[in-house]
Amino acid sequence: MDAGITLLGSTLACVGVLGAALVAYLGKRGENALTGYSSLTERLQSERDRLERQVAERDSRIAELATLHAADQSEIARLRLDVHRLGGPQ
Repeated sequence: MDAGITLLGSTLACVGVLGAALVAYLGKRGENALTGYSSLTERLQSERDRLERQVAERDSRIAELATLHAADQSEIARLRLDVHRLGGPQ
């Protein structure tokens, strides 16, 4: 009887240790996954910020070029009027 109880106790202790090891393993795995997701999130936010700066710079350049285009069109119209006023071909 004593040997049976000792065997049962040892078996339960072994199952408990294995269960605790499994919980620790899964917990560490979850922690690693969370760290990986945090790192990925930080990289994505950094890339998003960089792309937003590039888009802002591009939009600024487009606005600058649109202004230059309008000035060129105005100059072309003025020159056409001068040509017409001076009697040149239309």
